Amino acid sequence: MVMSLQDQLKKSGLVDEKKAKQLKRAKLKQEKLVRKNQVPNSDQQKLELKKQKQAQAEKDRLLNQQKNAHAMAGALQAQINQLIEANRIKPDGDNKFGYIDGGKIKHLWVSQPQIDRLSRGSLCIVTGTNGVALVSKEIAEKIQLRDSKAVLHKGESTEANAEDDPYAKYEIPDDLDW
Repeated sequence: MVMSLQDQLKKSGLVDEKKAKQLKRAKLKQEKLVRKNQVPNSDQQKLELKKQKQAQAEKDRLLNQQKNAHAMAGALQAQINQLIEANRIKPDGDNKFGYIDGGKIKHLWVSQPQIDRLSRGSLCIVTGTNGVALVSKEIAEKIQLRDSKAVLHKGESTEANAEDDPYAKYEIPDDLDW
């Protein structure tokens, strides 16, 4: 049995029932106008059709831009997650280190050497889809290039100030804890 083009389009899912009925009604109206010799100006029809096509093309272009932006954001997030997972440093210890995440103070349990490295800036706290992680300064800089909001804590490097510090030669006692 031979199927009409309209039936084939419905079956393939390119046209739904509602759209098919609209097209059929429009075709019948056009045929009725032709029979009564009341065909509207074809130039006006062409102009309206051209405007509709331009509007549809603009709408499609904007939609494609949104899709591309969404895909780029997803790709950047995937790169950040890959950097974090490949270079994660396990926080271990019984000292609480506080950092700010979205206006809230949160804590991470780390060891004293890790606290020292966090304070000096050689370790940084970053966030990804799997939560927060400790990474080295170099990795945090790579992540910051992709998304500056992903780096939650980046300590100040005090190497330049160490030369000018007048108290650098004095040793701080080990038992001193604030």
